[in-house]
Amino acid sequence: MSHRQRAIELLAPARNLECGMAAIDHGADAVYVGATHLGARAAATNSIDDVAALCHYAHRYGARVYATVNTFVYDSELPSLPSLLLALAQAGVDALLVQDMAVVECVRRLQTEGHSMPALHASTQTDIRTPERARWLAAQGMSRLVLARELSLDEIARIHSEVPQASIEVFVHGALCVSYSGACTASQYCFSRSANRGECAQFCRMPFTLVDSTGAVVAHRAHLLSLRDMCRIHHLEALLQAGVSSLKIEGRLKDADYVKNVVAAYSQRLDAIIDRHPDLYCRASLGHTTYTFQPDVNRTYNRGYTEYFLNGRTADIWSPLTPKATGPRIGRVKSIAHRTIVVSTTTPLANGDGLCFFDPDGQLVGFRVNRVEGNHVFPLSMPPRLTVGATLYRNADQSMTAALSRNSAQRRIPISLTLAHHDEALWLTATVCQRPLLTATCHTPYKYEEARQPQTDVQRRQLEKWGNTVFAADSITLSQGMDHLFIPATVLATLRRNVSDALSQLVTDSLPHTEPFTPPMPPAHPGAAPLAANALAADYYRERGISPVPAFEVESTHHPLLMECRHCLRFSLGHCVRRGGTPPTWREPLSLVLDDGRRFPLQFDCSHCQMNVYGQD
Repeated sequence: MSHRQRAIELLAPARNLECGMAAIDHGADAVYVGATHLGARAAATNSIDDVAALCHYAHRYGARVYATVNTFVYDSELPSLPSLLLALAQAGVDALLVQDMAVVECVRRLQTEGHSMPALHASTQTDIRTPERARWLAAQGMSRLVLARELSLDEIARIHSEVPQASIEVFVHGALCVSYSGACTASQYCFSRSANRGECAQFCRMPFTLVDSTGAVVAHRAHLLSLRDMCRIHHLEALLQAGVSSLKIEGRLKDADYVKNVVAAYSQRLDAIIDRHPDLYCRASLGHTTYTFQPDVNRTYNRGYTEYFLNGRTADIWSPLTPKATGPRIGRVKSIAHRTIVVSTTTPLANGDGLCFFDPDGQLVGFRVNRVEGNHVFPLSMPPRLTVGATLYRNADQSMTAALSRNSAQRRIPISLTLAHHDEALWLTATVCQRPLLTATCHTPYKYEEARQPQTDVQRRQLEKWGNTVFAADSITLSQGMDHLFIPATVLATLRRNVSDALSQLVTDSLPHTEPFTPPMPPAHPGAAPLAANALAADYYRERGISPVPAFEVESTHHPLLMECRHCLRFSLGHCVRRGGTPPTWREPLSLVLDDGRRFPLQFDCSHCQMNVYGQD
């Protein structure tokens, strides 16, 4: 990597060790993983041993592992916090994703005691939507900022410009929360399950009836807060130009098939960008990946895709009909006969596919394909209320599942080799093609022995054998006179093994070990409500002249603000007059009503182009 190049990272989710290894194999430069507790996905925890195994596997490619310690910490958990952080550091994690300032303070104290600690990354749960917030968090020692998903390219570029000392990370793919992350207490309020504790009950995926102040129904039982999934695969270059260095895929609850396909698709797209701009960018890790399948994000779990607010407000961000995955549209029902559906489609279907459609009442209905003959589909059981002309979607792709169940990728680090003979020894030098400074040389005593026939082909074949290592010979140079030397295969095998071990250590050692820091003059205010769920975090703020606010999880309030959303129902229903919509006929305030009668008043904050959702006691 030259001084002009910026290292770009594709960051993938790891539900467990299997998913993490699959992400690395399929082209990820880094993975993020939960530990035993305090990660923002309570259903995706891992033992310290598994985290350590993942670190070892990733570091062989110069890839990194980040551990999520990004929930609020309760006072009762503070005594065990140092041991968790030390265990993660000893396991080899490269950074900790954090939300609670108690974690930051605990890391600082451990560092003061002489412990080598990982870098700190400000989780998206810290709600970074302004340069002021970004600047304050960077001043607390955050070497990377994970920005709010809602930001546009211009807003991302502004934060990068005003806080250039911090690396910028943004989400590019996966499920979307309707509220700014870290600013949602709806799940805690309604179900005593805190999103800030990794236990979100997905309040936003529920059906609501929208009513006005007179009780008139504006929209009946629709998924008014449910958003489509994010997909920015066609905008990666624009994000890099805005200053982004880490491209993050959401999905720590997703399975390995999802990780393989999505990571592969984004890795291929990122490689194509870097190939066009080798002077500007390089990959943050090492290796080249080949695939046995054609990656396609449309053939994996999704609720329909949106670019979200990347290029401003658009009408395609929500999915009011269903919160479930429909998959891509594959065609229409042409005719229905006894136990047979004839489909008008150009998409090849397979036995075992899952298809779905919306019935006349707007309900999503799915069915399994038992057998396919051309465009004739024989379902396992004929779905009720399916009609001629209905649009069909495929939400389970059997051929893709089969392709991903096999060995679907191979990742190798290309190296150049030089074999020479001098000073009564054989010398083998290996250089990583992507990082020429990573070079290892090993030698072994060798007594000259004349070969009876040319040895070039024999020597090349031996030097191409890198077996189960992470390396692959990209080029082989034989020094002058090597053609006349007889070299036993065992001698070359020993040289290969020694060079592989030396080069592997160099790759691992090349990973930067950035430690957190505490600047002497942090900005005066964090630029957002300083929430504290424990005494250590509260003291952290007070020592910096800031009055903390108790987190809702530890001190609830009446009529609380539950969600701050950039998604706006005025706009989505076509009645934002500021953006060309028609004036509404309803009488505000509007309220969302659950089936059990609970009401949630809405406030439209047009000065911030934002919709707020409140609780009502």
